[in-house]
Amino acid sequence: MITQTLTFSTKGEIEFVDLSENVQEAVTRSNVKNGLVHVFAPHATGIIILTELEPGLIEDVKSLLEQIAPSHGRYHHPSNAYAHLRSVLLPPERTLPLIDGCVAFGTWQSLVFVETDVHPRQRKVIVQILGE
Repeated sequence: MITQTLTFSTKGEIEFVDLSENVQEAVTRSNVKNGLVHVFAPHATGIIILTELEPGLIEDVKSLLEQIAPSHGRYHHPSNAYAHLRSVLLPPERTLPLIDGCVAFGTWQSLVFVETDVHPRQRKVIVQILGE
């Protein structure tokens, strides 16, 4: 098993960071040809999705997040409860197959970190590669 960490900064709510190329680069450096790659964001207000990075669809995802947990709702937690609630409902991790040294993304599929917090943050994503 090989573990690598990706680090990046976000600008705040709701930002999409495409991790696809960086994860593939980590797999290439690992020399693992077949197995699994597990990608995990160790943050209470960050999620990882697989989606098409088409502008209209990104706006739809933003609308969905607003419907799931409205930013102007009434909450008990101060300031960013809705960011936490969005992360409760959507996963901070994804596992993908590795085939012949390539992450097996579907057609038009990208691996994307979604910042749900209200402030810019320094983020990290742990990439674990398991295989032969």
